[in-house]
Amino acid sequence: MKQHKYLVAAAIVILIFAAGCQSKPGRLSLQERLDSLSSRYLQTDGPGGAVLVAIGDSVLFAKGYGLSDVNTGEKITTKTLFNLGSISKTFVSNTILMLATEGKLSLEDDLLKYFPDFKNKDIAHKVKIRNLLTHTSGLPDIRQVSRDSVFFLTANDAQNWYPVTQTDSLVFEPGSQYEYSNPAYNGLALIIEKVTGKKWQTVVAERIFGPSGMTTSTITDGAHPEKGVAHGYIKAGAAWKEDDFGEEPTFCAAGNGGVWSSVEELYNYERAIRFSQFSSVEVLEDARTVKTFANWSAPHAPFIGWSWFIDQSTYDVLTVGHTGTQGGFYCNYVVVPDQEIFVVILCNFPFDREGMTADMMRLLTKENPARTAYNN
Repeated sequence: MKQHKYLVAAAIVILIFAAGCQSKPGRLSLQERLDSLSSRYLQTDGPGGAVLVAIGDSVLFAKGYGLSDVNTGEKITTKTLFNLGSISKTFVSNTILMLATEGKLSLEDDLLKYFPDFKNKDIAHKVKIRNLLTHTSGLPDIRQVSRDSVFFLTANDAQNWYPVTQTDSLVFEPGSQYEYSNPAYNGLALIIEKVTGKKWQTVVAERIFGPSGMTTSTITDGAHPEKGVAHGYIKAGAAWKEDDFGEEPTFCAAGNGGVWSSVEELYNYERAIRFSQFSSVEVLEDARTVKTFANWSAPHAPFIGWSWFIDQSTYDVLTVGHTGTQGGFYCNYVVVPDQEIFVVILCNFPFDREGMTADMMRLLTKENPARTAYNN
């Protein structure tokens, strides 16, 4: 069945390219429309971004826009490394899942097992690894980032996680509600280190980057890479101001946002997930299934898997993905499973990420000349 789906997807790409080549005079091909759409959102004379669109196992469109460094004028390409922000959480999550499959930890393990220095032992006993993965721990983020911004400019995973271990109370009972938590993934990164005896960055590189062919991707370990990566920017009046390592507090808290990659290598990552190259198909598919909890009491239904967000409404089609925002970096990683569409947008300035993605989804899911073949 899976092989058949990829053959269908490959045939669709051929049809799309053929349709583009045979466009009527005055009618743009799908690739040209994707380029035009991207150009409306991404500038060329300042910070910009890179875009990649794939269907099945074939790249339909990939292009870079703008500058990775406004001082040197270096241009963005599809190989440019961007900070992924919270898309990094999917790498941490997948590593935790692999360790669980190997019996080296359990998603039902409580935090007291790994962090005996928790101030309130009852709280540590209540919160499980699965709660950290799904942002349902109820642990408050009590970091004093604004009050101690200089400290948090260089604070690592352990230093960002420690304040959470000193909480006296929960925001809600674990599993009953959802509240997004960056420190939760700092804690998960530290659990990887406790279980493997290695830096978690090394474990991810060995277990995911290697099998996925992500040969230039890297992970923050202290300062961000000194060279070979894009800088993030925000607008300060009429000028662009750098906003990444050294300017943005918590930038060194790598477990929640420390992965650097390119659109090309994230395509390799998605292929590795689809073809189960670093874990089993059962584990990777389960990661993209909504997790439920017996004591759920929020007014909305659960909508998150093991780090992945499952969304039916935003783009009028079922999607799985994750956004990433850190400093001047704005990113989006979106998959349409039923149609095997993959869109990744990595940018180094604030822009209308949701608007651009929505426009792309409308174009790909509604104007695709071969879209009906997906359901055959």
